[in-house]
Amino acid sequence: MSTYKSLLETIRLPFLVLTPACVILGVGTAYWQDSDVNWFHILLVFIGALSAHISVNTFNEYFDFKSGLDSKTQPTPFSGGSGMLPVHPEMERATLTLAWASFTLSTIIGIYFVWLRGWQLLPIGLLGLFLLVTYTIWWTYHPVLCLIAPGLGFGILMVLGTHFALTGTLSMPAFIASLVPAFLVSDLLLLNQFPDVEADQSIGRKDFPITIGRKSSSILYGFLLLLAYTSIIVGVILELLPIYSLIALLTAILAWLAYRRVSQNTNNIPALIPAMGMNVIIVLTTPILLSIGLFIG
Repeated sequence: MSTYKSLLETIRLPFLVLTPACVILGVGTAYWQDSDVNWFHILLVFIGALSAHISVNTFNEYFDFKSGLDSKTQPTPFSGGSGMLPVHPEMERATLTLAWASFTLSTIIGIYFVWLRGWQLLPIGLLGLFLLVTYTIWWTYHPVLCLIAPGLGFGILMVLGTHFALTGTLSMPAFIASLVPAFLVSDLLLLNQFPDVEADQSIGRKDFPITIGRKSSSILYGFLLLLAYTSIIVGVILELLPIYSLIALLTAILAWLAYRRVSQNTNNIPALIPAMGMNVIIVLTTPILLSIGLFIG
């Protein structure tokens, strides 16, 4: 029982809510294009996406433990990992096994949809699988790649992959919609890197808070928020998204408050915690509101 409890910590259960928020957006674009979507396929997509999220989380836990980063990080409610492996190093092998097991489940489901829908899904799937394994050990050591990787995975790949798995096609509406979680999830990881600057720098990582500083990164944080909301507005203007998609702009008020707090407290980590909490709400709520707009529209 203690083994299972420890493994549950490594998957970072509270953070897995991001997966349904992104998958539902792909379901929304598929429904808007073709209301006759297969509910069994939706369930399979959700399981595959959730497995992918578990895989990247557990790989991250394993590699951060092996690099020694966990022993140097001061966790916050929104960053720093679970801290399970430094306390229970005997769980190292089980954590890696879980990472590969969830990776395999995602792969099997992906192969099924490639067989069902066609080879066009293959590049999305292969890039996604590559990202799962290499994010912690490669992407996080390159500032630009470290910034785009989270949004690429949870935004563009997850939304477009869901849309294609359900419809067998790619579309501009799905791509425009995918940009919203792409910008927001990259922003989520960017802000969550603020408390870890010293620890990440000690093992050679090179994210933007390290390379350009927290102050400049706070401007980048606000710019990515702006891009997310601009994507919605442009999508509606170009009639690629229904008018009801604009309900997703409701979170812009909270985004402005979060940005102000971040810009005013770039080096005061305790004062950033409320902004990090607001940021989580923004990242989860905005894609859900956008998907509601798609279902209505």
